Amino acid sequence: MLHPIDPVFDKDSRVLILGSFPSVKSREEGFFYGHPQNRFWKVTARVFGEEVPKTVDEKKAFLLRNHIALWDVIGSCDIEGSSDASIRNVKVNDISHILKTARIKAVFLNGRKAYSLYQKYMYPDVKREGICLPSTSPANAMWSVDKLTAEWKQIRITV
Repeated sequence: MLHPIDPVFDKDSRVLILGSFPSVKSREEGFFYGHPQNRFWKVTARVFGEEVPKTVDEKKAFLLRNHIALWDVIGSCDIEGSSDASIRNVKVNDISHILKTARIKAVFLNGRKAYSLYQKYMYPDVKREGICLPSTSPANAMWSVDKLTAEWKQIRITV
């Protein structure tokens, strides 16, 4: 499966957030964190004191307004449905264009799978420490929106 969504960033992006690979719902929608149960948009909106963006255009504008670049570690893989645990045969995205274009101060990873893949495949080339944040996935049900927001506030400090 090839990654179907282009990265979102511009020269003013200061934070890069990387997930693992888009869910089935995100692939259908054609944009990141499309599953209504995923808390990414709710959490990041709370972090920046904004309304939750609804449309793809609103989500892109939200990211750029808040100096966030967004993409995924994996460029292609074998995956069953949306399960990170099923991911095999990983080929990573090349983030060098983002790092050359934007003045990224910090790289954050949305969940342990994204973090472990980043450490294994990307860190040796980019030599930038990644910061692991708790996953906003509905599969990470132990973390409430309030608890996620408290941890995710780190992205604002960096901006």
